[in-house]
Amino acid sequence: MGEMPESGYETTAQKKPLGIRFLEWLKKGTLSYKTYQVIVLIVTFLAYAAYHAARKTTSIVKSALDPASSKLGSTAKLWEINYVSQPTERKPITLPWTLGDGWAPFDGANGTGLLGEVDLAFLAVYAMGMYFSGHLGDRMNLRIFLTIGMVGTGVFTSLFGAGYWADIHNFYYFLAVQMLAGLFQSTGWPSVVAVVGNWCGKKKRGLIMGIWNAHTSIGNISGSLIAAAMLSYGWGWSFVVPGFVIAFVGLLVFLFLPVNPSSVGADRVEEDESSSPKKSNGEEVGLTEPLLSSSFKGKQEAVGFIEAWKIPGVAPFALCLFFSKLVAYTFLYWLPFYISHTAIDGKYLSSGTAGNLSTLFDVGGVVGGILAGHISDRLNARAITAAGFMYCAIPALYFYRSYGNVSLTMNIVLMLITGMFVNGPYALITTAVSADLGTHSSLKGNSRALATVTAIIDGTGSVGAAIGPLLTGYISATSWSAVFTMLMGAAFVAGLLLTKLVIAEVGAKIAESSRSQGSPSQSSHPVAELDV
Repeated sequence: MGEMPESGYETTAQKKPLGIRFLEWLKKGTLSYKTYQVIVLIVTFLAYAAYHAARKTTSIVKSALDPASSKLGSTAKLWEINYVSQPTERKPITLPWTLGDGWAPFDGANGTGLLGEVDLAFLAVYAMGMYFSGHLGDRMNLRIFLTIGMVGTGVFTSLFGAGYWADIHNFYYFLAVQMLAGLFQSTGWPSVVAVVGNWCGKKKRGLIMGIWNAHTSIGNISGSLIAAAMLSYGWGWSFVVPGFVIAFVGLLVFLFLPVNPSSVGADRVEEDESSSPKKSNGEEVGLTEPLLSSSFKGKQEAVGFIEAWKIPGVAPFALCLFFSKLVAYTFLYWLPFYISHTAIDGKYLSSGTAGNLSTLFDVGGVVGGILAGHISDRLNARAITAAGFMYCAIPALYFYRSYGNVSLTMNIVLMLITGMFVNGPYALITTAVSADLGTHSSLKGNSRALATVTAIIDGTGSVGAAIGPLLTGYISATSWSAVFTMLMGAAFVAGLLLTKLVIAEVGAKIAESSRSQGSPSQSSHPVAELDV
């Protein structure tokens, strides 16, 4: 490739983020394509981990805002329903606040219902905002878009915590702040997936994105630990500290995130030719091959919302994620509360200890995401892997509810297993599957569809994520066993929705096996090329 004209080089250099220019100044030369890829993976990992850390705080603080909720069904088996005969006496709230005082209006008899409504407000706006974010993300600078979203999230997360020092007890204040936080949170996922899609390749996509998607669980774990550690100083700090963290990471995004190779003048072709291994048919593979093909000629136009829905495979996976996220987000928002209100080996854990213990669910989620990505790569079958994990989640949920109270060790083991099966398909669908569908052959190489497709899939999933915690807020007031029954039903429906894709993948495997004695067949990706 010929050298870029000096004027063109200056134009590209001027568009580079300030942090990239600083790194090049230190190096006294331009950065390599692989260096940019490493920067992108690290910065987007930190960005979405910060989103989840800010999102996780509510679940940790719940038991502090509503500390005297009835411990319903604490030692019951799955199908039993227990009722509390006498309401627990509540202490009046005094300032300075101490852990265990509760906080009006969430410490009343309908406290769990109000907390569920706050979750619903956040997630409903998040889900609706997701569709618009994908639409906007394909049409503007993702670095600026992501920075605005992260700083806005930090501001409104902190404002929720500011209610502690301002002595605010108006339910609608917390509701409005959470809704605005949800709106800014919706900018995150379509943006980071689109940026990673611009830079990283197809080889071992499931495994690579499964490892990268650990940011979700790492964010949940760090958010839980920060919020639990801050509780003893006042519940407001549990929101303010993660709020400052995400705003700071947003600044790093603004300084260091290169949106795509052309924005920084990275020479993709020379990197690919020199470092990428070849397939037998001459096709280049490897990390340096971008997810989005550059074969599309002419001006690329962003794909419309309805057109993106029509891409084969988008609808079934989006609906599957609806039920998958219903299960995952119920755990995200209610697991610490459930643990602190459930007797484990006859003892109740404090809010902080319950928050710390709940992080093990996300540890299992990290393993599940990586395992699901690896298995789907080896089998070359995304739908089979996702459906299999969802079906395995059903007995895992049953055993966690029925025997998680036997001992702390049993609770930990079953929580890890449940986290692995619940978060595995959720991670797979939101990363590798979204990238597969965003680069579907029907798009003919158009690179301006990935954010929209990602937003559709995750936005539809987020509707389920809003419904699950809301229902849990009301159902748990009667029976936690009924909550787990709902979750098992959702997991079953999630697997069922992929039946057509599973049958198609099994059929493709059988056909491929029958041809194995003849000439080698080129296997196409089961999601990217499946016509359903």
